[in-house]
Amino acid sequence: MSASLAEREVLDVDHVGRVLPFTTMLRRRFDGRYPIDPFGFDPQIVDAVTPLFTSLIRVEIEGGEHVPKNGPAVLVANRGFGIAEPAVLGISVRRAAARRLRIVGAPPIAALSGMARRLGAISATAADMRACLHAGHLVAVPLAPTWLRRGAGVPPRPLLQAMTTAPIVPVAVSPGGPFGTAIAPWHVRFGSLVTLPDPYDPDDPLSAARFGEAVRDAVSDLLEQPIR
Repeated sequence: MSASLAEREVLDVDHVGRVLPFTTMLRRRFDGRYPIDPFGFDPQIVDAVTPLFTSLIRVEIEGGEHVPKNGPAVLVANRGFGIAEPAVLGISVRRAAARRLRIVGAPPIAALSGMARRLGAISATAADMRACLHAGHLVAVPLAPTWLRRGAGVPPRPLLQAMTTAPIVPVAVSPGGPFGTAIAPWHVRFGSLVTLPDPYDPDDPLSAARFGEAVRDAVSDLLEQPIR
């Protein structure tokens, strides 16, 4: 691609396409010509730091075919999001579906929140969740409030009704080392879409609660399967 075409190229904030050369990206940033979406997401920054994270964090993936290639979806994972977990999930989604991931849990502190949002974080509110899914993005939600938990935690009840407006994919995230350490590669297993056996109203709180339990059971089942 010629430099002139590269300059005119519009960066898709959701799908990973051709990553711009570093010099082009740097020039665009100096010129102020880079996309920031309504949630504060900066895809150029994410693309720039991803190779660093990929070199530092080893990830093995199973069930990548379950991650939707297009459209909104919620990825519900067992572990709370510490330092490594968002990068592990982001790397996995890029490999499985060539898409960028949004993470629920932007910190409430202004300076930290702005930085986290640049990397894909959104607030843990139903409003942000609904808006992000309405815009067609992939959103990751932890079941547990802490990264110390190994099993499936309690479903995030304030987000359940917003979650049921999009397909839900259960995810089991396991560090490869002993005692929950990440000495060996992380293992990420995506499961098939979570469904209910009968028709439901996504705006019904009771249906949302049933979905929450079904998601928790699906994540627990993934965690009980032996790692290949």
